[in-house]
Amino acid sequence: MKDVNNLAGLHAVRTMCSANKRSMPKVQSSAYLDLFMLNKEKERLLKEVERLAMRDAIIKKRLEEIELETGRMQETEAIARPVANKSSSGRAFAQTNGVKKEFKTMALSY
Repeated sequence: MKDVNNLAGLHAVRTMCSANKRSMPKVQSSAYLDLFMLNKEKERLLKEVERLAMRDAIIKKRLEEIELETGRMQETEAIARPVANKSSSGRAFAQTNGVKKEFKTMALSY
């Protein structure tokens, strides 16, 4: 399913300069300049690909860390869950050191 991040935006728009469209025909002497500009753009894009690959590796590593942490939390929750089922009152609970205690309540008159 596509979301906002997958839609083409301004970064995907090709301008007259990026599309290399000109109102006048090319001059033969500008070929060297065009080669130079294309070479510079190629170098920039290759560097960007390297940066994206590094960023991708960092993101994948962080996702693995998150998966491990959620697994640990689910295991500790499964161990603590039988303790929570013992209390039968409908009040909210505060948890300290793995033991759940009922909140203290008091009546207020206005």
